Amino acid sequence: MFWFLLIALVVVVAAVTLAVAGGGGGGTLPEAGPDAAFRPFPAQRPLARADVEALRLPVALRGYRMDETDDALDRLGAELAERDARIAELEAALAGAQAAAIERERRAPSDEEEGRS
Repeated sequence: MFWFLLIALVVVVAAVTLAVAGGGGGGTLPEAGPDAAFRPFPAQRPLARADVEALRLPVALRGYRMDETDDALDRLGAELAERDARIAELEAALAGAQAAAIERERRAPSDEEEGRS
């Protein structure tokens, strides 16, 4: 029984060694690029879609660098909130203009009827 377990152990170790050392081919991850490739968002202009698509957060020992990741997400959040506020402002102005146009159209026929009398 001892010899059977010893031979089975040797076979398992050999199979694992072969699988790790020479098996698969092409299953490895590419080398990580240097950390210096991180470019923060441009401060002098609003963000564009290309800025977000080009964003590559720097990698640290245990994941992404938290301070730079937080800065990028804070900037994105602030700009999205600013755009949402601007959209709401423009929609309110449009609704007011549409209401005024409807009111003018409603009054126009009654003004013509008064002029005919």
